[in-house]
Amino acid sequence: MSDIHLGAHREPALRELERECFAEAMDMCVNEAVDFLLISGDLFDVGIPELGVVNDAVKKMRELREAKIPVYAIYGSHDYTPTGTSIIDVLHTAGILTNLMRTSMEDGRLRLRFLTDPETGAKLTGIAARKMGLESKYYEILDRESLEKESGFKVFAFHSGLTQFKPDYLSEMETVDIGSLPKGFDYYAGGHIHQRGEYRLPGYQKVVFPGPLFTGYGGKDFEATARGEKRGFYVVDFDDKLRSARFVPVQSVAGAHLEFDVSGKNALDANKEFQDRSARLDVKGRLVAIRVFGVLAGGKTADVEIQTAKRAMEERGALYVYTNRHGLASKEQTEVRVVGEDPAAIERNLFRDNVAKLRLSTRELTGESGAGRAAELLRLLRQGQKANESKRDYAKRLLDAGAQALLAKELLEEGLE
Repeated sequence: MSDIHLGAHREPALRELERECFAEAMDMCVNEAVDFLLISGDLFDVGIPELGVVNDAVKKMRELREAKIPVYAIYGSHDYTPTGTSIIDVLHTAGILTNLMRTSMEDGRLRLRFLTDPETGAKLTGIAARKMGLESKYYEILDRESLEKESGFKVFAFHSGLTQFKPDYLSEMETVDIGSLPKGFDYYAGGHIHQRGEYRLPGYQKVVFPGPLFTGYGGKDFEATARGEKRGFYVVDFDDKLRSARFVPVQSVAGAHLEFDVSGKNALDANKEFQDRSARLDVKGRLVAIRVFGVLAGGKTADVEIQTAKRAMEERGALYVYTNRHGLASKEQTEVRVVGEDPAAIERNLFRDNVAKLRLSTRELTGESGAGRAAELLRLLRQGQKANESKRDYAKRLLDAGAQALLAKELLEEGLE
């Protein structure tokens, strides 16, 4: 499983469902009597999560340990912290899970060491993620030959998008060419892409992205969940060879989805039709995703009262209502518009456009790299103050993380042992 993102949701109802979903997944692992669990990154939504979220997760993961089911994991992009120590390291030290990435530098090449699961003999290794796709530097210096020569049943875990399998809506995402991964492994356990997929290419027998365990986070994930996309994990059966890999859905949240195209309508007529359709939608106890798009023939976009519909749905018992009006425009308005399907894409495009206008002497702050650092800085600044964290400690944490995001001084030799 991957992209669990524990602690991602601030809404109490979604936080509780997120906790229940993870607990159910752990129970299913015990009931299935799996030999081990592999988490391909982003167990938590941040590298230093709230202790209540950690406590709930550890309670369930201890049940796996008591059932003699080891848990192996790699860093995801959200697990990583600029300080170098995240909750994954803490859980590794406590024996709750094992951090799978074991490396050394030899003659300028990155060497990965295998971890052999004692019960099955499976040989596991992998490359963790870093912020802004910086793990691509690892692949550039990876000693693939030694990995490909290893015999036995081999699993490679990674937390990166692969160029050959990148979904269209992630066209701007930094990805890794599959040729950068070692060939000949029996199973490639992928993370980072919030869309389930199974792939195969010559030399790469089984490449699997399980998608998020719960709803994921953000607009695209909410819309997919509201449309009924299944969430879950994979159970892989093998002996000396891969025998099967089956998707196991977990109980997610019921959804309701509404798309409304205003094209060719004036604002008043569009609003009336939109309010009528919204009122007929079954929303009680559901995650609701609303997307309004198109170009109004007349009137202002503000006349399409999306927030009014949202409040009405909440009063009718909706669990959470996500609204997307980024594709909504009017012929009468000449506002500056930025292309993008969700807030994250729009922010990234805004940064990309504005960075291009600046004269900067630091190469790392220009172009796509600069846009990535700006987006990461914005994400860090959105983090709220933690419980029992003083204002001074909160400010210092944001300053330290922000400086690291801008400088991104990551020497590959640091912390590899």
